[in-house]
This record gives sequence, C-alpha cells and structure tokens, in this order.
Amino acid sequence: MTNFFSSNFKLGILGGGQLGKMMLYETRKYDIRTHVLDPNLDAPCKIACDHFQQGNLMDYETVYNFGKKVDILTFEIETVNLQALVQLEKEGKKVYPSAKTLEKIQNKGRQKLFYQEHKIPTAAFTRFSNKAHLTEGITSNKIKLPFVWKSTQGGYDGKGVTVVKYGADLVKLPDTECIAESLIDFKNELAVIVVRNVSGEIKTYPVVEMEFHPEANQVEYVICPARIEEKIARKAVEIAEKVSQAFEHVGVLAVEMFQTQDDQILVNEVAPRPHNSGHYSIEASYTNQFEQHIRAILNLPLGATESKVAGIMVNLVGAEGYTGDVVYQNIEDIMKMKGVTPHIYGKKQTRPFRKMGHVTIVHQDIDKAREIAQKVKNTIKVISNT
Repeated sequence: MTNFFSSNFKLGILGGGQLGKMMLYETRKYDIRTHVLDPNLDAPCKIACDHFQQGNLMDYETVYNFGKKVDILTFEIETVNLQALVQLEKEGKKVYPSAKTLEKIQNKGRQKLFYQEHKIPTAAFTRFSNKAHLTEGITSNKIKLPFVWKSTQGGYDGKGVTVVKYGADLVKLPDTECIAESLIDFKNELAVIVVRNVSGEIKTYPVVEMEFHPEANQVEYVICPARIEEKIARKAVEIAEKVSQAFEHVGVLAVEMFQTQDDQILVNEVAPRPHNSGHYSIEASYTNQFEQHIRAILNLPLGATESKVAGIMVNLVGAEGYTGDVVYQNIEDIMKMKGVTPHIYGKKQTRPFRKMGHVTIVHQDIDKAREIAQKVKNTIKVISNT
C-alpha cells in the first residue's frame, strides 16, 4: 500500500480555485504533499499547496508535463485538456475521475445523450451545432418556445444558460454548439452528493434543496436536509446512485435534479468534483465532501456522510454595482451569530455575481437555520472600496 501521509507522495490538482483551496484544508490535515496548476498567479490555492505552477489548463503540453511530476492527478474544474489526461493514463498515471468519465460529462450534449442511453430520467432536449442550426430548428417547429438554452461547453455559475422565451432572444446568444431543453415545471431543485472510491465503495449525502437567484441563475441557498417527503428523498438518492454507477466515476459526483409537480425526479446535470451543493458539509457533516474526495481518489475507506446537525449554505457573491478590491461589509456582525461560519475564498477582485465565499449556518432546527440564513444574506455585502 502506498504511504500517502508525511511522505514523498505527490497529489496533483488541476485548477487552483476555491474548490481546490478547500480540498487543501484536508490534504494539510493529513500531511499529503500537493502540486497545483492554475492560469492565475493569484489563485486561491497558492497559499496552501506545497508547489504552485502557473499554466494553461487547456494546453496539452502544460497539463501533460504537470501530470508527469505527480503520483495521482485530480481536478477541481472540468475545463482541462482531455487529451493530456488520456495520454497520461496510457502511460500508467492514475487520473481520478478518469478521462473516460470526464469526456462523458465535459460536453453537456454528450452528457444528456449519456442519460438517454442509460435510461436515466432527464428533460427532453435537442442538440444544435450552432446558432443558425438552432434558428432553423425554431423555424421548422423542431423545438418550441420557450426553452432552456445551454452551451455544451464551458458553462458555470449561471453562465452558458438562458431561458429563451421569444425569437428575438436568440440575438444575444453566442454562436456555439448548444442544447435546447424543455422548460420543466418543477417544485424543487435538488442535489445529491455521491462519493465512490477506486474499489467501488459508494456513499451518498442527504438530499439538499437549492434556492436560486432569479436573475443570475446562481444558487443562493443550499438547505440540508431538503424539505421534501421521505419517499421523494429515497427516489432522488436511488437515481443519483444509478448515475454514479453509470459514469463509473471515482471521487465526488454532484447530481443536480428537478422534482416535478407530479413528483418525478429528472437529472439536470452533474459535476465530477466537489460542488457548491456540498459546502454545508464542512460544518454540518461527520465527513465533509472535500475530505471524501481525497479519501476516494486515494482508495481510502469513505467517511460517514450523515449530518450532525441541519445545515444551510449562503453563497457570498459580488454585489451589483461594485467592481474592484473586495470588501466584506458587516462580516463582523455575522461572526457574532451563533452557528454561523464565513468562508472567504481568497479572490482579491470582486465583480457583480462573482462567487467570493460562502457562509454556513448550523442549527438543530432547519426552519430556524433558514431564518438565520436570511438574516446573514441581508447583513453581509460583498462590495469594493472604490
């Protein structure tokens, strides 16, 4: 067995953002050496890894050469050079999740076809190669308005997703490969974090409920446990486990879902890494999602996924009208509140709706936690000093 702890073993992480930074809390706890690659010289991970390298995550040579220097490679963002990962695996390098898993997920069109092929319930959709192809689809009644437009590549944090209500809305869309998805009338947006190690051991976290910002299409609150019936929660967990088995992923997999008005569960999309919907677990769970990801990719026993206490996460995003050096206005006021823990990601510059941190609220009573979360949201503001 490899000795990962206090040794020369090197874990490589592609991406140096906040997810990587929170992963590094766990590697430092276990004294696991880490190398991080990110294009930003001021990436949040830089302060906490053993070796930081600035470089383009989509450049083949950069990713390949970085991967050669480490023992196991993982990522905290999906936009990485897939061909480099494939070559590294051919040469015997361990990459988790695998290049095969990432290939199926990286492109949203391929991801949706994968659900169809594996009889995983998902919203009806049509793929289009570009804007002209999409326009033709509307003109020929192949698709009907309104629908959800999604770029197949590179969308995140509400970017690359638009509700198209009128033909005129097409003007603002980029000319890129996309999918047009049926608009779902849903009761709740749910998510399940599934963790699977190299040996195939699987555990799931409780179902969470997500409340979104109406304009930015970003999660504002993640509520655990979700305020849904037990039979709906069981159905969501069963589908999430089916998705995990189908992808044969290793590590953390976040499965985002819709609960329809007639209580169907439809898979929206997945992320093969720690995810915003699991941040509450740092304070609320016996084993948080970041430690689980490390355990899974190193093929260590998985920790308990149950919650110790109800948890709610509030995203801290840049306030509208502010761009520049970040200021966390009234942070001292929320730090006085019982059960409230702010997490600052380390991004020096704020802009409207940029994710700058999150706050976790824990309480025995989920309704009370939600009240406190609202108070937190109304108190702290992410602004700039100019």
